[in-house]
Amino acid sequence: MCGVIGILGNGDVFRDLYQGLLAIQHRGQDAAGIITYDGRFHTKKGNGLVRDIFSPAHAERLRGPVGIGHTRYPTIGGGAGEDAQPFQTNAPFGIILAHNGNVVNYRELKTELFDKHHRLLNSDCDAEIILNVFAQGLPQRRIKSLSPEDISAAVRNVYAKVKGSYSVAAYIAEQGLVAFRDPYGIKPLAYGVRHDGVLPSYAVASETVALNILNFEDIRTIEAGQALFIDRDRRVHVRKLLRKPHSPCLFEWVYFARPDSLVDDAHVYECRVNLGKLLARRIKALRLKIDVVVPVPDSARDAAIEIARTLDLRYREALVKNRYIGRTFIMPADSQRQDSVRQKLNPIAAEFKGKNVLIVDDSIVRGNTSRAIVKMVRGCGARKVYFASYSPPLRHPCVYGIDMQTKTDFIARNATPDQVAKFIGADKVIYQSLEDLKKAVRMENSKLNHFCDACFSGVYPTGDITPEILASIERDRNHAQDNQLELNI
Repeated sequence: MCGVIGILGNGDVFRDLYQGLLAIQHRGQDAAGIITYDGRFHTKKGNGLVRDIFSPAHAERLRGPVGIGHTRYPTIGGGAGEDAQPFQTNAPFGIILAHNGNVVNYRELKTELFDKHHRLLNSDCDAEIILNVFAQGLPQRRIKSLSPEDISAAVRNVYAKVKGSYSVAAYIAEQGLVAFRDPYGIKPLAYGVRHDGVLPSYAVASETVALNILNFEDIRTIEAGQALFIDRDRRVHVRKLLRKPHSPCLFEWVYFARPDSLVDDAHVYECRVNLGKLLARRIKALRLKIDVVVPVPDSARDAAIEIARTLDLRYREALVKNRYIGRTFIMPADSQRQDSVRQKLNPIAAEFKGKNVLIVDDSIVRGNTSRAIVKMVRGCGARKVYFASYSPPLRHPCVYGIDMQTKTDFIARNATPDQVAKFIGADKVIYQSLEDLKKAVRMENSKLNHFCDACFSGVYPTGDITPEILASIERDRNHAQDNQLELNI
């Protein structure tokens, strides 16, 4: 899961790109990059947080009214600087591109691009695959300008060859801004307009919050299998190129997206409130004696408040978050996740002592974070510790861009809720049902008939994920983790 933003503006766009990346920093904290254009491309990429990579000097150097920005959360590739996005190719015309997602047939396409087309990829990042396949689909003959039909043909070439999930933002030098979403629309993407000159400015972003803070209006979702082309005369061309069941990732509403964003026209905040309301019904049926409801900040707060309200229970912010520690789920190594839990959260002991506590979190993945939290709460003198997850049990690898790619990532894979409770040290674990998770989102957008729920159900919406592909991805991920461990020693 990453964050992308692209702007076609009326003046230097670096500061807007920078602010936009800060708004979607939660989507990736491993690396970031910006490329702008003013007749030539200007690039700055690096490892770490957006605020640590870019300086005032970069604002002076990265000039131009067009640019693409990206904040990275690695799935394919490692943490090295050469894997940071956006990527660039000089032909045809010159293209810069960034994406959010995961290319499933990455290795196969990398070999094909070199053996058949003599294109050398200089990174292990799958965005470079999409860039080269897209460039191949553009006219190779000498022409002065690209038509919407040319752009559509290039996107269709990507659809035909690239498997997996991808929401893409690209700019073709002197031609226009391009954005498209994979045929199933697994990863989010939206665009908007800002009337700030003789010609309007346009922007695309992974989340609507990035467009909101930059004062873009008339914000619209880019649909599954849809391509957006804003040409050099600022004419907007939107084409539906492929019709598959629109299947957005449910984990966006559970965890990844900011609560002030809309994902596929469903308010993330309201969805999480709905999740709390629906989960409260399951908790009520268990007739547990609960004295206080405590969220694991920040994503679980909205659901926890609604659980407490629905059940008429006391709500307390008794786990205090250090906001200078990143999101533990998206840290690239499991050892980093475990080490950071105690640094990230500190309990207010008086709120737990002698009480029966309901801890609410967005999910339980590996169980290490949950176990550390339960241990802290018990250490404060809690009598009983119940643990509620407002998402269902996670049991299956994600191949579409979330760092849950091996069977061993899931504590619930072959375990009952009682067995999970025993592992994390809780008196009881309560999960949301998959049906209620879908219902919570549909309450905000009734038009969403399909979802990617593969990490919960094991059903992959693209229909092309074989046991062999899962095994290959698991081998690659284990190898990457071994390399990361060696680097940390």
